[in-house]
Amino acid sequence: MIIFGPSFNNMKWKDIAKITGIPVLIASLCCLSPLVLALLGISTVAFAGSLADKLYYEYACAFRSAGIISLMIALVIYFRSKGVCTLDQAKKRRNEIINTSLIVLVVGILGYIVWLYGIVEVIGVFAGVWENL
Repeated sequence: MIIFGPSFNNMKWKDIAKITGIPVLIASLCCLSPLVLALLGISTVAFAGSLADKLYYEYACAFRSAGIISLMIALVIYFRSKGVCTLDQAKKRRNEIINTSLIVLVVGILGYIVWLYGIVEVIGVFAGVWENL
């Protein structure tokens, strides 16, 4: 198996961003949704902070699981659009499927970490939804 071989050259970063974008947002909804509620003025900052604590500490695994499941669905849709519809076609393009799946998984995890613990955290602290720990 060749990682970053010919199959990586056929895949563009735009495709990777399309595959990982929505799953990263789904996985980060535990902290993103209370922040959006507070920034839109739908809820108070205190309620958004307590909701974020509740969602993050009790349901973070559920949101992360939903993100992983949506990432798998996005990969299936991507490969179906590239013509991999049967097991025979999947066997023929096995290396491409494995390499693409690994790349998308790594980019998705890094995107989740940067998005949730970088961008959303900074915006939440700036907006006063939660304190800087």
